[in-house]
Amino acid sequence: MAAGNVNPFNVSDSEEEAEQRQDGADTERSPSDEAQGHSLGPFSPPAYSEPAALLSSNRTSPSVDGIPASAAAVAGIGGGGAETRVSLDAIAAQLLRDQYILAALELHTELLEAGRELPRLRDYFSNPGNFERQSGTPPACKEQGVGPGGPLNRAGSISTLDSLDFARYSDDGNRESDERLAVLEFELRKAKETIQALRANLTQAAECEIPSQERKNYKSSPEIQEPIRPLEKRALNFLVNEYLLKNEYKLTSITFSDENDDQDFELWDDVGLNIPKPPDLLQLYRNCGNSLPLHRETVDVAVNVDPNDLPGDYFTQESVQQTEAIQQQEVVQELEYQISLLNSEKQSLAEQIKKLQSDIQALQRNVLSDPTSAVKLIQSKEDTPCGKPPLDNGQYLDIRGVTEMDSSSDANTTKTSTTTTATTDCTESTATATQPYNKLKSQSQQGKSSVQFDQPNRKLSPAFHQALLSFCRMSADSRLGSEVSRIADSEQSVMLMLGRCLPHIVPNVLLAKREELIPLILCTACLHPEPKERDQLLHILFNLIKRPDDEQRQMILTGCVAFAQHVGPTRVEAELLPQCWEQINHKYPERRLLVAEACGALAPYLPKEIRSSLVLSMLQQMLAEDKADMVREAVVKSLGIIMGYIDDPDKYSQGFELMLLSLGDPSERVVSATHQVFIPAFAAWCTELGNLQSQLIPSLLTRIEKLLKSEYGLDEHKLHMYLSALQSLIPSLFAVLLQNAPFTSRAKLQGDVPPIEVTRFPRPASPLQDVATIVGSREQLAVLLQLHDHQLQHEGTTGWDSLLWVVNQFLPQLIDIVGRFNVTSSTCVHEFCRFFWRLCRTFGKIFTNTKVKPQFQEILRLSEENVDASTGNGILTKATVPIYATGVLTCYNQEEDRKLLVGFLEDVMTTLSLSHAPLDSLKASFIELGANPVYHELLLTVLWYGVVHTSALVRCTAARMFELLVKGVNETLVAQRVVPALITLSSDPEISVRISTIPAFGTIMETVTQKELLERVKMQLASFLEDPQYQDQHSLHMEIIKTFGRVGPNAEPRFRDEFVLPHLHKLALCNNQQTVENKRLDIATQLFEAYSALSCCFISEELMVNHFLPGLRCLRTDMEQLSPEHEVILSSMIKECEIKVENKGIGEAQGSISIAASLVGEDAKTKFLSKMGQLTTSGAMLANVFQRKK
Repeated sequence: MAAGNVNPFNVSDSEEEAEQRQDGADTERSPSDEAQGHSLGPFSPPAYSEPAALLSSNRTSPSVDGIPASAAAVAGIGGGGAETRVSLDAIAAQLLRDQYILAALELHTELLEAGRELPRLRDYFSNPGNFERQSGTPPACKEQGVGPGGPLNRAGSISTLDSLDFARYSDDGNRESDERLAVLEFELRKAKETIQALRANLTQAAECEIPSQERKNYKSSPEIQEPIRPLEKRALNFLVNEYLLKNEYKLTSITFSDENDDQDFELWDDVGLNIPKPPDLLQLYRNCGNSLPLHRETVDVAVNVDPNDLPGDYFTQESVQQTEAIQQQEVVQELEYQISLLNSEKQSLAEQIKKLQSDIQALQRNVLSDPTSAVKLIQSKEDTPCGKPPLDNGQYLDIRGVTEMDSSSDANTTKTSTTTTATTDCTESTATATQPYNKLKSQSQQGKSSVQFDQPNRKLSPAFHQALLSFCRMSADSRLGSEVSRIADSEQSVMLMLGRCLPHIVPNVLLAKREELIPLILCTACLHPEPKERDQLLHILFNLIKRPDDEQRQMILTGCVAFAQHVGPTRVEAELLPQCWEQINHKYPERRLLVAEACGALAPYLPKEIRSSLVLSMLQQMLAEDKADMVREAVVKSLGIIMGYIDDPDKYSQGFELMLLSLGDPSERVVSATHQVFIPAFAAWCTELGNLQSQLIPSLLTRIEKLLKSEYGLDEHKLHMYLSALQSLIPSLFAVLLQNAPFTSRAKLQGDVPPIEVTRFPRPASPLQDVATIVGSREQLAVLLQLHDHQLQHEGTTGWDSLLWVVNQFLPQLIDIVGRFNVTSSTCVHEFCRFFWRLCRTFGKIFTNTKVKPQFQEILRLSEENVDASTGNGILTKATVPIYATGVLTCYNQEEDRKLLVGFLEDVMTTLSLSHAPLDSLKASFIELGANPVYHELLLTVLWYGVVHTSALVRCTAARMFELLVKGVNETLVAQRVVPALITLSSDPEISVRISTIPAFGTIMETVTQKELLERVKMQLASFLEDPQYQDQHSLHMEIIKTFGRVGPNAEPRFRDEFVLPHLHKLALCNNQQTVENKRLDIATQLFEAYSALSCCFISEELMVNHFLPGLRCLRTDMEQLSPEHEVILSSMIKECEIKVENKGIGEAQGSISIAASLVGEDAKTKFLSKMGQLTTSGAMLANVFQRKK
């Protein structure tokens, strides 16, 4: 199972699981619920973002992995609508069915606290058989197969971090005792489970201990007390002890427990398994006179059963009946609420019927008395409920279902005929009056049926088309949106619309509610016969609001789409597009934003020639010239919609240039919109053209290769741009593989298809990047994935050209690129690691193990014969190592993958160390993996391998790697794992190994806050400085001074004052006695760098006088003889310190020591600091700072 997958790039799968479980819950709703949810579309604003923390690697249990998903499932069931309620028993059944055990346990606990215990949950958690079945091989192990040790798993207590002993991983290879301990622990657990099972049998035996005949004798003679049974005694003992503890009778409870030493009072299962725990004594006392007589009386009357003849579990059944009665009461309340709603609706309909009947009687009386007046009355009654439906429902175009545009005319025709029939049923005398209206309506229907739109010659799936159109932000759900989306077809309907809209116009037209005018403007523009007047009205529409906000723009766009649907593509081109063109350079960005959004919203209703020429050019101009980020963002989204409708192959090159232009935009909003909308739409078009694998992806790879060959160095920004585009194309590439596979023709939705695991794919940046959306549906994707895995495992890749292209061309070219850029570029390494991680997770575990890993392993050949060969180690110093370790080996975080990762890192560390190769690739791997706390223990395991290695070179490398790992590891691990390893290395026989530990010790002093830990490190550093055997170790002193200069400003002030400054003073004093000039200069140079760094810290007057100034004077003595250019700066520093000591008050006010504070004038100070910022360690640069100008 993929539940244990770890996302090393801060992609939290818990959010994705919740969303996926919500989707799964939605599929089980009724069709009415689906219709309601469909209006949201699959693109309700997503909350996708790259999370900052990574998942734990120990998530092997479905119960742990499923907690967030179960919560989402419960929310999905409960939130299906206000009028539907799901029983708690159904929720519990769903949680148990999906193996969300912890969520079910939490629900069970809450219900127990509320006094509403569910029998289903009670029976499940009281049955040990359920948990015995789950304590075997976890799902992750089932997929991997049982290892050499069978289904026996190592006990969790043995492999925890706190109990892990470094001695176990020594190189003696003796682990038999550990394995024996694990076996014994397993046998102990099985024995306890057997004991619990035997107790269950004893419980049942205790129930039947007294013969039934003897029990009847006791019942027939109440004066004879029936002896207490063992089960009853243990249960009462448990309740009594529980009562004593709750009421603070602790001594009595202890005595009571001692007198019943054969019973465990902490565990109810000790009383009897499969026996539910009764309420406490207080509850039993309170209910003894209420509930039981009531139930007995009910049974006697209804069934005529003697209570003495009831079975033994009768009262257990009564508790179940109580729970069911509560649930049934909730259902009854819900049904009563619905009945009240229906009654109110019934009353309103009855009132309407009475009104209609009175109107009919009035008409009949008028017909009998005066036929002429009857006709007038009929005409005046056209606005009654009998005449209203045809004007409202039959005479308007409703655009609330944009994707159902083609079927709207048929629906309207059906509504018209139905409404006409209903109108004639009101009274026979109204038929004559409605004939002119029906004639006018039939003419309008003919006009609407003649409107045709150009359909692109495309093969996009309906789901993808619908998802793409959801980016047209329109609002038809509100009252005003409903008015805007209905276009009138006659003068009568115009009058009705005026009547509806004028009440809203009058109070709001002078305020910021001018959108109330939009329905009037649109209706008039649609029906007005003069083109000039229509143009003026549309001009008013686009200039109606000076700076329209988001809601107002949506309303205007809704009106534009309604206008386009009504008038057809010709008038849209002639009347609407010129208004957009006029606003393209408007001074207000909100108006330009309206134009950009209108181009996308009107794309489906434009002629295809205009769509791929004029509109595309308008958007391209706005993308290149507009200065507002929000405008360019809307332009990119509209371009994506255009790419979903364009069908001119000659526009491919223009689309590619637009993609590059969008990716290179300085705004993150624009780049994000490019990845979410434009690239998926453009990839879908390239897939139809057959250009995805032949042109689009190769073009991006070619540009990446050109960046690597550039003489001006690697442009990391462009590399990120191209690589992120490739990453966004991965879902489309995988969809091409599925849709062009040999098994595609056999992919049919038949039978039970296993659902897709929620962690099967990485979370998409946009719904358009969801493989299920690209393919068509999640069910279709599940079928294709099943066939895909079977094909790779059993039938191979013969005849699968799209997959062969990925394996034989795409992957080798990528691996070659990875091996050619500098591994020290952490940004590039991180980007490629993310890319390969998403590639492997999208294409699946089988593809990764059989196609990706072998290609890397072929290049990264590790063998002992190549340790000393320079040719065999070149690739190990490249970025291939960290990308393979982090981007490929961490995709599926299961035991075999972790073992492979540990072995690979150990081999790389050994090979690089023994061949004296640079360690940059290993450092990059540790930095990438160390960013995820999940891998800290794994990295420490690798480093311990280096600590106990026989080669001093490998031990030196391990010591230096600890420095990289300390900053990200929590202090507990530092204390338990890192410091012991470093202390072991600090006593190594090789002096080079001991010296290599100093930077790591310094980093601990810089980052750790535990006093005990700091004291241990301080003692170790003191031993390096004070032990006589290190007095002549020049390299050790160099490393210590360098470390002091690096960590001193950030370390704890007490450590700096009591340890760093005094020892620097001693080292400076000893350096005055050094006779070897080169060593003396090296130490002096390092001391100068350390003192320069520490001079920025606050130093007390006592330390200044006793250590800091004397150390500077000793250093100046060395520099006078060895480097006069340094002596000038040191003199300035000494003078500054002396002034600070003399002016104590000024020094306390400033709070820090500044080298340049003594310079006179602000200009001179600025120049001095700028020069100091340019200083390097070279003496020539230092000398030039204080040279006099000639």
